Amino acid sequence: MQDVSGAADRRTRWAQVRRRLWQPPRAHGEQPRERVVGPIELFYDLAVVVLVAQAAHHLALHLTWSGLGDYVVVFTLVWIAWTNGSLHHELHGHEDARARSTFLLQILILVTMGAMIPEADGARGAAFAVSAAVLFAVLAGLWLLAARGDSPEYRRSSRLFVSGTAACAVLLAASAPLPAGDRMLAWGLIDAAYLTGFAVLLLTAVPEQLAALSVTDALIERFGLLAIIVLGETLTNVTAGLAQRPISTLTLAVGLVAVVVGFGAWWTYFDFAGHREPRPTSSADLRWMFGHLPLTASIAAMGAAMVSLVDHAGDGRTPAATAWVLCSGAAAALSSTMLIASSLQAWREERALYRPLTWTSLGVALACLALAAVRPAPIVLGIVLVLLLSIPWVLAVRHRIVTADDVD
Repeated sequence: MQDVSGAADRRTRWAQVRRRLWQPPRAHGEQPRERVVGPIELFYDLAVVVLVAQAAHHLALHLTWSGLGDYVVVFTLVWIAWTNGSLHHELHGHEDARARSTFLLQILILVTMGAMIPEADGARGAAFAVSAAVLFAVLAGLWLLAARGDSPEYRRSSRLFVSGTAACAVLLAASAPLPAGDRMLAWGLIDAAYLTGFAVLLLTAVPEQLAALSVTDALIERFGLLAIIVLGETLTNVTAGLAQRPISTLTLAVGLVAVVVGFGAWWTYFDFAGHREPRPTSSADLRWMFGHLPLTASIAAMGAAMVSLVDHAGDGRTPAATAWVLCSGAAAALSSTMLIASSLQAWREERALYRPLTWTSLGVALACLALAAVRPAPIVLGIVLVLLLSIPWVLAVRHRIVTADDVD
């Protein structure tokens, strides 16, 4: 009798341990509003940035309109996969062995995708499409498992997440046999269709669904961390560029100025938009989330152009492609930062700052494009970019000084 009782106790303890290690997906609407981002999420984000670095490196070697288009398509596809997986964990994930196992599976697929990115526009495009299809199929399966426990008010949004993610998997797999140019076009259409569908889902969500899909503290932290890690790639690119050639005073100066340009993008984002909460509306959440796509894409593209800027440090004029990618990247970073800022609580609470700041930033963005058209020497182009990026910050400091004087 005692043996039977002991066996029952062991089974009970094992069942408890198993439930703690492999919990069912958290139900919709039950995610904690305040949550600390876990180490496995940071590891996953680093894996995604490896793919971003691969795409940026490919762009650095192919600074053409075609190369830029390929970069945008691949970057957007990677960003969509990262956002999809991040939202799933935010809504349904636990800090358990189940989450670690599913993240590991995604990371293994991401590594495979990363190996294909340098030739995604050619010989390895089919393999990239298949590996991306497998990733989206895994994500669709995770959404499907989570949807089984949904209450009625969340079933529509869950079905749309499952069907949209599964459709991406099917379409990506179907693109594998296409010729390289048609394949890249197909990926671009998949990107556009997914983003459009997600926007429609968010804008038509009922209040209960919107509460579940809202931007939480953990998402704010992760999107900000992704921006930081992507900014770190600009340092890597400049350092690699300097390490691969003889260093002269001029080359070193161009490299260091390029680093300051990247620092200016960081400063602008975190001073005016980063680590801030959007307003609790669907349109604000949409602007906040979608604004981070061009922000991170443009920062990574700027890093790719910095390699060429260092390469041509001694030229009398900056190469056209280098100037346009670097300066238009700076313009896009400024514009997307203001798009994110327009979604914030602070946008309405500090109108006296954000309204003139927005118009100033848009004016600076146009000046960046004009600088690209002029194409001065690399050192001059870099210094002027630094000065342009400092204008919104000077405006903000002036506003705070005037406000402080009025209070006194």
